Amino acid sequence: MAEAAHRRTGSRSDDRRSADQLFNRELDHLPPEARWREWMHRVEATIFAASEPVTRETLARIVGKGCSIDLLIDDIREELRGRPYDLVAVAGGWKHLTRPAYADAIRAAVGSDEKAAELTQSDVLVLMCIAYFQPITRAELSSFFGKEISRDFIGHLRGAGLIASGPRSPAPGAPYTYVTTKEFLLEFGLDTLRDLPDFEALEDAGLLSKEKLLAGDIPLAVEATSLDDDDMV
Repeated sequence: MAEAAHRRTGSRSDDRRSADQLFNRELDHLPPEARWREWMHRVEATIFAASEPVTRETLARIVGKGCSIDLLIDDIREELRGRPYDLVAVAGGWKHLTRPAYADAIRAAVGSDEKAAELTQSDVLVLMCIAYFQPITRAELSSFFGKEISRDFIGHLRGAGLIASGPRSPAPGAPYTYVTTKEFLLEFGLDTLRDLPDFEALEDAGLLSKEKLLAGDIPLAVEATSLDDDDMV
């Protein structure tokens, strides 16, 4: 039985290799302008059809080896200028998204996206803290906010797919740490964590530091909007 499963797996791999060999990526028979146009169409069609952001590696399978994905994307976006949708870099790939200016019209027509996470202000504050300081433990989060961050609250964010367990902390007891996920990037429209506002610049300027925050040496702006008890259940 295991041998049969292995044969089926091998057969699927052979099929994929055969398909790759038959698929003409280079389009050498076309003049340069027509070749570039066809690559643009392939890339846009693939991103349009995908439910998740399409990575650079995936797009490289459908264009020539010497083709610049970034230049293709730039040309596609230029053609979409003035349209109500665009190609957006998010979560390590590209996704076809409507422009924010049309959000109200879309909601009026079809309602809100049921898959979108419903986040409270407390959720967002804790997520931002994890995003900047990851990997971070629940105890460190509690020290940051000056009140207990419950296991249930962490479970709520994990259940939404926005955070995951990171490496064990070297602190006594080796508690779990937490990190943000690809779903977090999607939720906040970020390509990578580097797109977060530059916290290092704030640290270099002496305005904020993780150590001082966790030691309680800096008054936290979040104290003015303290976490509701209902949110922390």
